[in-house]
Amino acid sequence: MSELSGTDIDALSEAAARAELPDLVAKIEAANTAYHTHDAPEISDAEYDLLKRRLAAIEAKFPSLKSETSPTEQVGGQLAEGFGKITHAVRMMSLANAFSDEDITEFDESVRSFLGLAADAPLAYTAEPKIDGLSLSIRYENGILIHAATRGDGAVGENVTENARTISDIPETLVGAPAILEVRGEVYMSHADFEALNARNEAAGEKRFANPRNAAAGSLRQLDPKVTAARPLKFFAYAWGEHSEPLAETQIEAIARLEALDFKTNPLTRLCDGPAEMLAHYREIEAQRAALGYDIDGVVYKVNDLALQRRLGFRSTTPRWAIAHKFPAELAWTQLEGIDIQVGRTGALSPVARLTPVTVGGVVVSNATLHNEDYIAGRDSKGEEIRGGKDIRVGDWVQVYRAGDVIPKVADVDLARRPADATPYEFPTHCPRCGSEAIREEGDAVRRCTGGLICPAQAVEKLKHFVSRAAFDIEGLGAKQVEQFYEDGWIKEPADIFSLEDRYGQGLQQLKNREGWGEKSARNLFDAIAEKRKIPLQRLIFALGIRHVGETSAGLLATHYGTWENFETAMTRAEIGQGPDWEELLSIDGVGATLATSVVTTFHQEAERASIDRLTVYLTVEAAEKPKSDSPVSGLTVVFTGTLEKMTRAEAKARAEALGAKVSGSVSAKTDLVVAGPGAGSKAKKAAELNIRVIDEDEWLDLAGGA
Repeated sequence: MSELSGTDIDALSEAAARAELPDLVAKIEAANTAYHTHDAPEISDAEYDLLKRRLAAIEAKFPSLKSETSPTEQVGGQLAEGFGKITHAVRMMSLANAFSDEDITEFDESVRSFLGLAADAPLAYTAEPKIDGLSLSIRYENGILIHAATRGDGAVGENVTENARTISDIPETLVGAPAILEVRGEVYMSHADFEALNARNEAAGEKRFANPRNAAAGSLRQLDPKVTAARPLKFFAYAWGEHSEPLAETQIEAIARLEALDFKTNPLTRLCDGPAEMLAHYREIEAQRAALGYDIDGVVYKVNDLALQRRLGFRSTTPRWAIAHKFPAELAWTQLEGIDIQVGRTGALSPVARLTPVTVGGVVVSNATLHNEDYIAGRDSKGEEIRGGKDIRVGDWVQVYRAGDVIPKVADVDLARRPADATPYEFPTHCPRCGSEAIREEGDAVRRCTGGLICPAQAVEKLKHFVSRAAFDIEGLGAKQVEQFYEDGWIKEPADIFSLEDRYGQGLQQLKNREGWGEKSARNLFDAIAEKRKIPLQRLIFALGIRHVGETSAGLLATHYGTWENFETAMTRAEIGQGPDWEELLSIDGVGATLATSVVTTFHQEAERASIDRLTVYLTVEAAEKPKSDSPVSGLTVVFTGTLEKMTRAEAKARAEALGAKVSGSVSAKTDLVVAGPGAGSKAKKAAELNIRVIDEDEWLDLAGGA
C-alpha cells in the first residue's frame, strides 16, 4: 500500500504512476540535498525510506518510466561550497535497505541465485551496527595519512583532511599496512559528548545541535580545522577502498586487520551462518540500542567471503553482497495547529503540518509533511476514498515519525479526540506566494502554481538550481546570495547574473558597498561569473531547470544534438506528438514522451523562451564531446541464451553492462551480438536468420576480459 499517495502499487495504472513520479522524485532529490549537502534533513529517515521504496516499486512495475536520472540510480548528494574536491579511487556506494525479516531471507536467496549456490550450501555473513554518522574515506600511502574525503556524490567527495587529523580515533601513521590503503568508516558523536557540546553552546549563546548525527557532520565539515578539533568526534572503521594488496580473505578477518592497524572497529560485529543467525543478532543489537551511547539506525549484513563479494559485484549504486536492515521508526502523538503551503521550483504546492512541539526520540519536532491534498482529504479528486489517505483537520491529534530535527511524517489520526468544531481542510486553488491559479492536471497528485517566472517562490528556486554545482556552479554565488539578490531586485532571472557587473559594479549602488561585501569579494564574484560565460552544453541544458531533465538526460540531449544551435533549432521546430523533430527527440535512448513534452513545451512558452534567449546572448556554449570507450562491447546490444557454464546469467549480464553494453532479453534487428551456450534454441535460430553474430561463452569471456 502507498502511504504516500494512497494508491496500492498493484492497483496503480501506468498513467497514474507517470503523474506521480515527478513529485516523488522531487521530494527524494530535495531530501538528498538537505541531508548530504547541508547536514539539515527535512524529512525523517523512515519517510525517506518509504519514498525510495515506493519509487523503486513503481519503476519495477513500469520499467519504461524509469529515468537514468532516477534517485534510485544516485548516491549521496551535492558537495558543500568551500571545500576542495577529491575523486575517490574506488567509488563510495550506498546500501540497499531491508525493513522486514522476509527481506533478509530474500536477500540471502538473491545472493545464492546470483552465485548459483544451492539453498543448503554454506554461506556466511557478517552483521554489524549501522552507525548514524557521516561516511569518511582516509587514504594512506606507505603508512602515511595522505588525505581524507567525505562520500559526496560517491565519485567525488569533500577534502576534509586537516579536520580528520584532529580525530583521535584516526591514526596519522600505520605500521604493517599495504603500501596503498583507503580505510572507510563512519564519523560519529557519542550521546554524552553531544549533550556536553550542546551545554557549552547554550552557555556561550550559540545554536544547539538537534541530534548527534548533525553535530558530527557539521563538526567534520568545518572550514576551520580548529573548530573541528574542539568537537568530540569519534570514528569506526568497517570497510576499505583502493588497496595495493588484500587485507584478508574474508570480511571478518579484514575487520580484525583494521583493528590491528590501530583503528576502532565495532565490538558488536559478528559472523553469522545464514538468515536465522543474522536476525538473532539484529534482535540482540536492537535490544541494546538505547544503552550503546551512540546512534545506530539498523544492522548491516555483508557476505563474508571477499572472493564471493567480488563475484557478486555492484548494481549502479549499491553492492549486491550487502544490505542494511533498518530499525522501525519511533512515533509520538501531538496536535495539529495549522497547515502551511510551501511552493517549490516546479510550482508544486506542498502542505506542511504545523504541530504543537513534541519530543520524539529525544528531539523536539514542530513540523511534518502532509504530502498532497488527497492525503489530507482522504479522498481523490473524484471524491472517492483512497487507501492510506487521512481525513486530516486542523485541531486533530496526529501520530508522527521521529527523525531528529527533520520534518517527520504524519502517520495516523486519532478520530476519537477530534474537536467538535473541526472542519475539512480546503486546499488552496491559488498560489499563496503570487496569487496565480494553482491547477491540478488529470492523474496528477500535485497541484501546481501557474505563475511561472512571476511567482517569487518558483523564480528563486529556479535561480538556486541555475547556480547549483551540477549547473553553472558560480563560486561565491550560492543559494543564500541568490535569495538576497532576488529580494533586493538585483537578479530576477538567469540573464541578470551576467549583467550584474554592468549594473552594480559602478555608480552609486555597488556590490562592494553592500554589507558583507568588499572590493575584493565583489571583484572575485564578477570574475567567477565571467568565467562561466563559457559553459558546456550539458550543463546549460541542466541549468535551465526544465521539469524532468536531470544531469543524465541533459547529457543525453547534449550528446545527441552536439551544439546549442542544433538543440535550440530542433526544440523550436518540434511539435508535441508529431513530426520528424519530435520523432528524433523520442529516438534518443533514455528520452521518453514525458521528458520530451516538457522540453518542447519550455521552448514554446513565450516567457520561458524569452528568458532563455536573454541568457544565451551572454554565453559561449561548448559543443558536446562524443562518448569514447575502450571496451570492444561498449554500445552493443547483447543477448545471452542457452546455459552458461562458467558464470551465472546474472554475472554475465552485470559484466556486460559494466563494459557499456546493453543487455536485452530478446533478439531483434537492433541486436548486435548473441552469446549462445548449450541448449540455445529459438534465439540462436533467429540470430542466424537476421545474420547477427553469434559467439559461445569462451569467446565472450575473451572479448569481455580483453576490455
